[in-house]
Amino acid sequence: MKRFLFSIALACLSLAAVAQNSSQQEQLRQMMRNQSRTEVKTMHSKILNAERQYTVFLPAGYEMNTDQTYPVLYLLHGMNGTHEDWAGRGHLKDVMDQLKASGEVCDMIVIMPNAGGNIYEEVWNGYFDMDGWAYERFFYEEFLPTVEKEYRIKGDKANRAIAGLSMGGGGSTSYAQRHADMFCACYAMSALMHYPAPNPSGEKNKMWHMLTAANKYSCVEYVKNADEKTKEALKTVAWYVDCGDDDFLFEYNIDLVLAMRKAGIPHQLRVRDGAHTWEYWHSALYDALPFVSRTFGK
Repeated sequence: MKRFLFSIALACLSLAAVAQNSSQQEQLRQMMRNQSRTEVKTMHSKILNAERQYTVFLPAGYEMNTDQTYPVLYLLHGMNGTHEDWAGRGHLKDVMDQLKASGEVCDMIVIMPNAGGNIYEEVWNGYFDMDGWAYERFFYEEFLPTVEKEYRIKGDKANRAIAGLSMGGGGSTSYAQRHADMFCACYAMSALMHYPAPNPSGEKNKMWHMLTAANKYSCVEYVKNADEKTKEALKTVAWYVDCGDDDFLFEYNIDLVLAMRKAGIPHQLRVRDGAHTWEYWHSALYDALPFVSRTFGK
């Protein structure tokens, strides 16, 4: 009898332990679901005839608050970079969590597309349409509609911003210039605003195509050549140019600022101590994220 009662007691304790463990696991799952996170997704592009990966930052509570929709920031990488750069080298999640805790940013979704890789291994780089690389068509016809359908994104001009560094800084500026009806804000870091055209008789490798496109879609010339209607459209976007004083693209950024000043287009300029480095771009996030957050919904 004693053995029987002991066995029953032991079984009860085991069941209690299992129940407690299950409860703790469920609490852990709930806690994890309520934290911000990043995830990597893949989509097939008919336009590029390729699989394209992208990284997404989701704010805390995204999976719990299933009725809530969010503003979106498209965050572009630089030459030789990929969709993983901002999450990995830029520590986007850590910065976002800090700024959210201090009340400096609102909840937002951040989409980080892939328009690159090692260009010296002949991987396509660039956010524009080129011979053999129709990336801009892909971005607007396939990528943006897909991610804004997959995630709970508000999907209007007042709640859509764009930013980027270097090649992505020029790409984000040009996108916001030529699609001013789609973006409320643009934050350009160390941006490739324009570039001298490469030798037309030179080797037409991936670098040649990228630099040719940067010259063709010059952000500076776009402002200089803007008519009054275009200038009015540009005034509907909040512009922020951020470049280090030791950056090799510094003069190109100043060229854009001077063109915007002459055209009467409001903008902000910040020149900080720094060069073309991840240390600079990581620190720029502490200005970029609050800037777009303040712009959303206006």
